[in-house]
Amino acid sequence: MWQNVAVDGVSPAVPALVVHSDYSHQVAGIPYFGKFKPKHHKAAVCRARTSCHPCWCIDKGAGRVFIICLQGSSKPFNKVILANVGDAQAMKQQPITFIRQVVACASYPNLIKSGSMPADVKQRAKDILKSCAGQSVGAYTMSHGIELIRRHVAEYIEQRDGHKANWQDICLTAGASNGIKHVLELFCNKVDCKPTGIMIPIPQYPLYSATLTEFGIGHIRYYLDEDKGWALDINELERSFTDGSKTHAVRAIVVINPGNPTGQVLKRGNIEDIIKFAHKKNLLIFADEVYQANVYDKDSKFFSFKKVMTELGAPYSCCALASFMSISKGYTGECGLRGGWMELCNMDPKVQEHLYKAMSAMLCPPTIGQIVCDCVAKTPCCGEPSYELWEKERCAVLDSLKERSEMIVQAFNGMKGFKCNKVQGAMYAFPRIELSSKAVEAAKAAGKAPDVFYAFKLLEDCGICIVPGSGFGQKPGTYHFRTTILPQKPLLKEMLDTFQKFHQKFSEQYP
Repeated sequence: MWQNVAVDGVSPAVPALVVHSDYSHQVAGIPYFGKFKPKHHKAAVCRARTSCHPCWCIDKGAGRVFIICLQGSSKPFNKVILANVGDAQAMKQQPITFIRQVVACASYPNLIKSGSMPADVKQRAKDILKSCAGQSVGAYTMSHGIELIRRHVAEYIEQRDGHKANWQDICLTAGASNGIKHVLELFCNKVDCKPTGIMIPIPQYPLYSATLTEFGIGHIRYYLDEDKGWALDINELERSFTDGSKTHAVRAIVVINPGNPTGQVLKRGNIEDIIKFAHKKNLLIFADEVYQANVYDKDSKFFSFKKVMTELGAPYSCCALASFMSISKGYTGECGLRGGWMELCNMDPKVQEHLYKAMSAMLCPPTIGQIVCDCVAKTPCCGEPSYELWEKERCAVLDSLKERSEMIVQAFNGMKGFKCNKVQGAMYAFPRIELSSKAVEAAKAAGKAPDVFYAFKLLEDCGICIVPGSGFGQKPGTYHFRTTILPQKPLLKEMLDTFQKFHQKFSEQYP
């Protein structure tokens, strides 16, 4: 659907469609690039769903938004395929019944009295409501979340890792991003007259680079090894730390496992090396583990940093660690309900108290998101009324994601000039593409990075929206893009067939 929406009180000259990347929601003040420009730079926007009208402009770089604007010219496609957004339900993944039933009963308690809901759903909703002020989800909760749900999250972590978790070290958040930003904000200071720096992987999820820039914290980049399945190399970590320490006080290291945008699952030995490195350099570890349920490769297994760190024993078990989880990923895909949690291990009590105080300024995370966290942490048990349907739906989602990940890797590795590592986990592939010197020259003439130029052409010619690799960072002289594995199978097959035809045509145009 198209709609006109005023931005900053200004009505747009034409209806406009914005296809958001999943890490940027800024609209006003966007610079425009390309052949066509909207009649008003403060164009109204609506999120792309199924259709697109012709002329469009693409903002330079991947960390922003793609804008499609009505201008009356025709395009050879009738929809935009959103392969850029890690939003499962936008790509027609169905919600998990148990989760939505609990949310419904908690939101409208009269449903608890009806005979339409399973007994375990009604009991869960009752338990949660008893923990809410006024027994209403509309009331504020504690700033770091409902105690009952924090206790359930601690139990989940204990079952996952086989080691004790303290519920008082658990904070519920408005999505993992919210928790990550809160902890990053602790580093907004100088040490011995040097600005703080934090080590981030390249490629990386742009939340980190954007937030570090916002807070004035240095980006200390370390490169993942594409030839070794995007593994971390300790020599590269040493190089990064040494170089970064010349200008910054390096205080922490970010690790995304399973990887975004790279789709790798770290082996246990790799995690052990990272923990030992962090201990030696006295770094806090940011363990971004939001895709922990998304492991597809039979030879891969998710190990949490908490588990590995604990089992390494002293002194490594004393490392400072902040780990993050989200309801937006996994098999749930509840991106819009905004829920997640973080566990803080070995953080100085005074620092942790300061963090909690800072979080209290935001009052509390959304109660509905907290309820979904409870459903993720405490799933139906075998023998309970909701168990069979929950297990069936969960397996169907994960099995389908596995199949789609294999479809994507096979398709790209079958195209000349592409190399795509196996998608071991998460929701993305990050294929490498070889671009000819003519394509690079054409991109330069157009004032675009080569991978942005390629993505621009793909969207304009085919209506397929991907994210250029330059938005995540990549080794100089290499070109990549990120695509999700989230389009449902019929749409994904259509996308890959169209992509293959486009790439052949592009290669002929720029030999």
